[in-house]
Amino acid sequence: MTRRIIVIGAGISGLAAANRLVELTNEKSLAIELMLLEASPRLGGTIATERIDDFIVEAGPDSFITEKPSALLLCERLGLTSRLVSTQSAFQKIYIVHRGKLEALPEGFFLLAPTRFWSFIQSPLFSWAGKLRMAGELFLPRGEMNGDESLGSFVRRRFGNEALERVAQPLIGGIYAADPDKLSLTATMPRFKEMEQKKRSVIRAMWNEQRQRRRNRETGSGARWSLFVTLSAGMQELVDTIARRLPEGTVCQNTPASSISYDGRSWRVQTKNHQQLDADAVILATPAFHAAELLISVAAQAAADLKQISYASTATVSLAYRSEDFPCRPDSFGFVVPAVEGRKIMACTFSSLKYPGRAPEGQILLRAFVGGALQRALINDGDATMERNVRAELSSLLGVTAQPLLSRVYRHPNSMPQYHVGHDVRINRIETSLSQIPTLVLAGSAYHGVGISDCVRTGEEAAEKIVNHLEPNSKSALT
Repeated sequence: MTRRIIVIGAGISGLAAANRLVELTNEKSLAIELMLLEASPRLGGTIATERIDDFIVEAGPDSFITEKPSALLLCERLGLTSRLVSTQSAFQKIYIVHRGKLEALPEGFFLLAPTRFWSFIQSPLFSWAGKLRMAGELFLPRGEMNGDESLGSFVRRRFGNEALERVAQPLIGGIYAADPDKLSLTATMPRFKEMEQKKRSVIRAMWNEQRQRRRNRETGSGARWSLFVTLSAGMQELVDTIARRLPEGTVCQNTPASSISYDGRSWRVQTKNHQQLDADAVILATPAFHAAELLISVAAQAAADLKQISYASTATVSLAYRSEDFPCRPDSFGFVVPAVEGRKIMACTFSSLKYPGRAPEGQILLRAFVGGALQRALINDGDATMERNVRAELSSLLGVTAQPLLSRVYRHPNSMPQYHVGHDVRINRIETSLSQIPTLVLAGSAYHGVGISDCVRTGEEAAEKIVNHLEPNSKSALT
């Protein structure tokens, strides 16, 4: 008996789900018919790469993390390993804007805390009082295990306000585009809470990890790839490769789902194109707010919880210059901008220094990030105003005043789910509610991580859960 599975949403989560369903169908000779519905005319969601002459310009994510293996393993199965590109080690420095100048992040400073004494002591980023406060973390008692707290609260409690405002907020803001005083510690950085509980001091725990990494390097057991990797033709290569592997007729673009219904046995998906599609199972790989709309008549409480997951909007402004346009040639991956600096960008990446092959010889491609939870008003600026603001900031911080060789503005409205305090409890409540309907599974960035690797994992796990339910004899092959 052929089972039809409909995946709604063809961002990277939906594509990963669809690809995994195809793999399982082929590996186990399962009788599965797949449909992938996408509301827009293109696949990939926020992932999009534009080739402009000899520049490779990313509209959205430019890489994925290798510490979380799902995306890396997917690339291996897709035959893309030879196309993976590591970051350029010569430019691994990161700068922080401080009092209108770019100051290097102290060597060994990891997100929240210092791990190397002299570089930290010599850094102009912090006052002497701030340095003493941060060093005092070594002697603080463990915090109480009294549920979730905000990341801002945790950093202030352990390291003081300067650590939060000058480093933690801009670095973590670059990942989540979020307000740290609302961001859930357990949903985003549980590792640091675990460090506090196991070692009492986060700094001490990080020293132990650093020693272990050093031993790994000495024994030759270091990682093959850098922490972040991309594809030689850009991240669109991952999207296109998956799309080519899907069976003909699987993908339905320009086909937004308007409602879904469930009669206790099977599903009916209604599209805005007036199609009615029957299915044995559904994977919802849409933003949480769209999933909420679709689930109102099926799981009202889960829909209400999904609706409570807020989103932030972001934009990127990519600009290219000649190397000689910079009074001092950039020598790093980029810089982040603390909100307390009051500027109109939150970060800037030197794309052609981070990865090779992004710009012609003698030219530099960069992209600035605008918006997020702490700059909501800036996302409403028109393209010309946004570009003008970015160029003014680059002139102030880098001294570059020349006309750019190219300019592209890409907008991502409501693209960044905000993992506010209590996020894990809400997601657990949603998943517990939906566990009563095993032929419906959620996937995407709103639940268990916002990165590409997280999205790939949720998509693949959704596919496996559905197959395990519909084809229980295949379960042992998936574990």
